[in-house]
Amino acid sequence: MRLVLTALIFLAGMFDLFLAISFLTGPQQAAAGFGLSPTGTGGLSTLRADMTAFFGVAAFCMLWGAWRRNADLLLVPILLFGTAMVARLINVVVAGPYDGWPVPVAVEAFHVVLLLIGWRTLPHHRIDEIAG
Repeated sequence: MRLVLTALIFLAGMFDLFLAISFLTGPQQAAAGFGLSPTGTGGLSTLRADMTAFFGVAAFCMLWGAWRRNADLLLVPILLFGTAMVARLINVVVAGPYDGWPVPVAVEAFHVVLLLIGWRTLPHHRIDEIAG
């Protein structure tokens, strides 16, 4: 069970790493898949920076956490994807639904559930164990 869970977290991290690299190298093409379109150079820079940071940090924490079997590293992507999911649901309530809105919510929910299971299952490393 733990091996399968670790492999799933690693695969999801690889998917997120691919998204981060896509936003870094081709932000306009990657953004189109998310229904985004930059306005000017500033918008392009924001897409490149913010989306690369979001998916890159999530991917790094997931990959490193799975590789090192360190559940504490999974808290960062849990918070990132959980926040994104809640914000999307708030948007559905405030602005109304749009075509295809359940897909990104489902992807974020999958990440949150998978990572919460990983956080509960994988070992935690205390700071004094790492320093000592």
